[in-house]
Amino acid sequence: MADPIRRLVQELSRLPGIGEKSATRLAFHLIRGNRQQIQDLARALLDVTDKIRLCSSCMTMTEADPCSMCTDGRRDPETICVVASPSDLIAIDRGGHFRGKYHVLHGLLSPLEGIGPDDLRIAELIRRLGGSAESPPVREVIIATSPSVDGEATAMYIARTLKPLGVKVSRIATGLPVGGELEYSDQATIARALAGRATM
Repeated sequence: MADPIRRLVQELSRLPGIGEKSATRLAFHLIRGNRQQIQDLARALLDVTDKIRLCSSCMTMTEADPCSMCTDGRRDPETICVVASPSDLIAIDRGGHFRGKYHVLHGLLSPLEGIGPDDLRIAELIRRLGGSAESPPVREVIIATSPSVDGEATAMYIARTLKPLGVKVSRIATGLPVGGELEYSDQATIARALAGRATM
């Protein structure tokens, strides 16, 4: 394989879920494509790198700060749904069943991988609970982490941390399969999980 192709394969194989075979297929697909498509892809990647930042309120990825969900006056500011990643936020919001605000942790507690509470956006969540001049105090925090070992540990930690602060903490129902991932769940299952949430 020529060096530029090998380098492209190496870079593509760094992406999650992309092995060397998939990376090689993608590389040759890109090479066979027209130059404009490749330039558009490169420009989109650079735009994301240059323009996307974290929302100072909910911690999702956004171009405008605060993000459009945080500034949407139709959303209930007294209810926050806590998710592990921006892709989980998109999965829940896509169905339109939840009309509150969100908070993105950017990961889950995982002692085996060395990920502790200080590595997640939990401190930012706690700061949001008291409200501000623009929004009332939060009444309920819904924890919508995946029902995996790390997701459950994260949910329990957040519940223990928030309960003394006087906010209601609930957990989405386990209509989601244990060990499953939110971003791959269908909308009906997510809607049932939100509706059947239990107080922690």
